[in-house]
Amino acid sequence: MYAVKQQREAVGEWMAQVTLEQIQAYLDNLSSKGCSQGTLQTYRRSLMHFYKFLPEGQRVGRETLSQWQEHLLAQGYMPRTVNLFSSAVNGFLAYLGLWELQALPRAHAPGEKEQPELSRKEYLRLLAAAGALGKRRAYMLVKAFAATGVAVQELPLLTVEAVKSGAVHLPKRTLRLCPCLQTELLHYARDTGVPAGPVFVTRRGKPLNRTTVTANIQQLARQAQVAPEKCNPRCLRKLFFSTQEDFQRDVARLVERAHHQLLEQEQLAVGWEEAFSEER
Repeated sequence: MYAVKQQREAVGEWMAQVTLEQIQAYLDNLSSKGCSQGTLQTYRRSLMHFYKFLPEGQRVGRETLSQWQEHLLAQGYMPRTVNLFSSAVNGFLAYLGLWELQALPRAHAPGEKEQPELSRKEYLRLLAAAGALGKRRAYMLVKAFAATGVAVQELPLLTVEAVKSGAVHLPKRTLRLCPCLQTELLHYARDTGVPAGPVFVTRRGKPLNRTTVTANIQQLARQAQVAPEKCNPRCLRKLFFSTQEDFQRDVARLVERAHHQLLEQEQLAVGWEEAFSEER
């Protein structure tokens, strides 16, 4: 706590610098209070995500957490996930005594209503509808957004060269392509006469704009029997992130279960009652 106050005085009344050591100390404190391994891993992911978002010097100001929340919403994270991440950061800031730097939960993106959620069954119906209608570009767009989480403005970075390498370098992350998607994208580029550059282009070779992309996807709504308001890049990206979150929760539960099994095995070997009761 003393170190934090010193840093606050050095960088300004409403600013503080956070460190990886402070994050680890906070997690150790939670662990000492009986916090489960699964919860600790979730908190660690949230805090590291926030830490990497911070500007050089890892300084936190009064608006930093709110700005991070807006960034997450813009990246396609669902409001409940943003609130979950924020809860971990708010707890960390409270641990450091930086209550004035906390932020309230976000119900939805500023100025927007919360987007409806697209189910995986609806996503598969969109793909089937594209196939039935012979809309190959719409099929590939639906799959690209739902399988990678790429944003519309990042679509030009999905180039033939990047697809061939299997890695698309986005501003905030590196996207590793699934081999089956990689193959489909390369076949699509070949068949549409795109030897290099962005995979999705107009007849004149210009990258598709947001209006064209959304129109391509929404033309599948009736055939797929999916609400038109769900047929857009944002909902498809949300499906990607929610699927990733489900996998992360499953992995966290598996890790916690494996840890419990290890403790049970050690208990059988050197637990007080099991190993030492006869010696007393």
